Amino acid sequence: MPRMRSVAAGATDASGTITVVVTNLDPTRITELVLRWPTTLDEHLFLAPFAPSTQRTCDGCPPLVQPWTKWVVGPGEQGEPAGTTSLGWGPLDPGATLTIPIVVTRRINGPVEFDLQVLAGEALLTQQGGEPAWLRVSVP
Repeated sequence: MPRMRSVAAGATDASGTITVVVTNLDPTRITELVLRWPTTLDEHLFLAPFAPSTQRTCDGCPPLVQPWTKWVVGPGEQGEPAGTTSLGWGPLDPGATLTIPIVVTRRINGPVEFDLQVLAGEALLTQQGGEPAWLRVSVP
């Protein structure tokens, strides 16, 4: 399991974005970087790798090309647990930094908190100080 990574997240307000920045501080490559959160969060906030629009999904439009590798509501075929949503990107070389904007759409007013896990495949990464790489996100 990769032992050192740096993780940071920016806050969000009602609707907008959560920006996650991950720097690979380990000398080994991360084959697949995965963000994971509870699927029940969708009742309050919908998290997505892009903002849907008719221009992205219409017949005859340019192909939908995104810089992510998977978007899975568990249980998934590669061990993604039930009750979670996983969003993955592939590979992150040693020393490289990946900035991940997550589009947030509020569905219900009011504050909500959730854990956002950062994994290498299915293994929870560790932050530079040795803490597990998950972030407690608070949305007012």
